[in-house]
Amino acid sequence: MTVKCMKFKVCGRVQGVGFRYHTAYQGLKLGVTGYAKNLNDGDVEVVVCGSEQQIAMMEKYLQQGPRSARVDSLVKEELEYKPYNGFVTL
Repeated sequence: MTVKCMKFKVCGRVQGVGFRYHTAYQGLKLGVTGYAKNLNDGDVEVVVCGSEQQIAMMEKYLQQGPRSARVDSLVKEELEYKPYNGFVTL
């Protein structure tokens, strides 16, 4: 299995609504590694490492987020692979 990493910037009403917690839960469910963290501009950065299929499933989740969130846009960028220990919130 080829493992890749992708960085997503999630824009919208994504802070203060449990977005990072729900994203970490989804990441653990999918078996990916990485993190979710709040950015100073009100967006959330999510790094996901796993198979292409796992990353695609996480991207689909990030387009919606939890019910309490409103995702306006999702920007993605491929990263060089880096091993992470589980999926955490920062």
